[in-house]
Amino acid sequence: MTAQRIDGNALSKQLRAEVAQRAAALTARGHQPGLAVILVGEDPASAVYVRNKVKACEDNGLRSVFEKYDATLSEADLLARVAALNIDPSIHGILVQMPLPKHIDATKVIESIDTAKDVDGYSVLSAGELMAGLPGFRPCTPYGCMKLIESTGVSLRGKHAVVIGRSNTVGKPMAILLLAANATVTICHSATPDLALHTRQADIVVAAVGKRNVLTADMVKPGAVVIDVGMNRNDEGKLCGDVDFAGVSEVASWITPVPGGVGPMTITMLLVNTIEAAERRAGI
Repeated sequence: MTAQRIDGNALSKQLRAEVAQRAAALTARGHQPGLAVILVGEDPASAVYVRNKVKACEDNGLRSVFEKYDATLSEADLLARVAALNIDPSIHGILVQMPLPKHIDATKVIESIDTAKDVDGYSVLSAGELMAGLPGFRPCTPYGCMKLIESTGVSLRGKHAVVIGRSNTVGKPMAILLLAANATVTICHSATPDLALHTRQADIVVAAVGKRNVLTADMVKPGAVVIDVGMNRNDEGKLCGDVDFAGVSEVASWITPVPGGVGPMTITMLLVNTIEAAERRAGI
């Protein structure tokens, strides 16, 4: 068996086209969706992420407001800026790029964002809404993973899904979304004594720990769907995921590549969340 690749670039393009249509419809009614992105400091990776987010907005009919501040910006000034954006009717989503300088309490900043504009889905209230099955914003990476699985046509009802990783941004919300889709979910992590024991039983495996080759071919049930959230570098300096792609591709039925799998979906789902925020604001 050779796994079929789940093309995140193609799915992302399709979803962004739908975003552009929804944005055009809102704009025609006087409600152009607006996303504010705040970058504090000079972290190179953050600068790239922010640039890509701003460009994605501009390419798909959303208004982007990009604010960059020196690393010396005080916590009080950042909180004041977020407070101003919270009451700005032209802004439907607020994103403060992480990481922040050490003198700023990231949790305090995230919790200061109006939940109706928390398009990253990171706040405690957003997490609670997700847990309770209430309307809210799903964290972008797990949301994108769900769309990738959906694109395969594989039903999650009654399937056994294993999530490797328990982060607040990916692992935990991923498990909740899989549960909501009627999968039976196991969460594995660094303290799991026999990871392969669990993954060999899984119909779906989502690897999200940031460690190369955490999932190898001998750990995968034949025909499983494998979603690789990891972003690492191999010995040659090339991007790779958490999964031994070559080996697992010979066992799985579907697999996401790195790059070109989960990565393109994260920003796309940020756009989707922002459109949803604008539609709610407009009463649609």
